[in-house]
Amino acid sequence: MTTSNDKPDTLYANPLEQVKGFRFDQSVVEVFPDMIKRSVPGYATIISMIGNLAERYARSDSRCFDLGCSLGAATLAMRHRIQAANCDIVAVDNSAAMIERCREVMAADSGEVPVDLMCANLEDVKISNASIVVLNFTLQFIAPEKRDDIIHSIYQGLNPGGILILSEKIEFGDKPHDDLMIELHHNFKRANGYSDLEVAQKRSAIENVLIPESLDSHLKRMQRAGFASSDVWFQCFNFASMIAIK
Repeated sequence: MTTSNDKPDTLYANPLEQVKGFRFDQSVVEVFPDMIKRSVPGYATIISMIGNLAERYARSDSRCFDLGCSLGAATLAMRHRIQAANCDIVAVDNSAAMIERCREVMAADSGEVPVDLMCANLEDVKISNASIVVLNFTLQFIAPEKRDDIIHSIYQGLNPGGILILSEKIEFGDKPHDDLMIELHHNFKRANGYSDLEVAQKRSAIENVLIPESLDSHLKRMQRAGFASSDVWFQCFNFASMIAIK
C-alpha cells in the first residue's frame, strides 16, 4: 500500500492553536500508511488475515465489499487471496482524496480480481450478492444511531454462509481496565515515535469523531441483525476484530 508519495506522519508534531476535528482529507491521505501502522496495534496482522479469510469465504459469482476502504489495504489483501471465479470487489470510501489515491494504488497493483471503487457514504451503498463484507475500523466513525441499520443492511445483502469482518477500537465497562488499555495504547504510540504532544493532540482531534463501543454492544448488534454466529478473532489492547457468519 505504501507508495513513493507517502510521507511520515507529523500532522500533530507541532503545537496547534486549535485542534480541529479529525478528517480524512488530503493531508491525512499523504501520511495514512505511516499513521495507521504506528497507531493501530495488530493492524498488519488484521490485514493479512482478511486476505486469509477471503480465500476461505469468497464464492464464485459473488461480490466482496470493503466499506471504508481508505487506501485499499483490505481490498488488496482480498484481491491477492481470492481463488473463486468471477468474484469482484467493491471498495467504498466517502473521502474523495482517499478514493483518488486508492485508484492509483489499484492501478499499480498486479492483482487480477476486478475492483470497483466508489466515493459514497457507506450507508448509501446497496449490499447484494455478497460473500464477504469488511468494515475495517470504519463503523466507529459512523453516528451510533445509524449503526444498527448499517449492520442489518449488510446482513440482508450477504449470501447464506457469507461473513462480516468488523474491526473496531473498543471501550470497556470497567473503568480501571479501560484506563489501562488506553494507557497501553498510548505507550504503543510512543514506542513508535510519537511524542506526548502528538498523542495528546491526536486524542483531542479524534474525540467525538471516533466513538467506540464495547465488544458486547457490537456482538449484540450483529445478533439482532440475524447473524447465526459472531465472536472476536483478534484483540490487542483496545482494538479488536470480529467475524459474524450468516
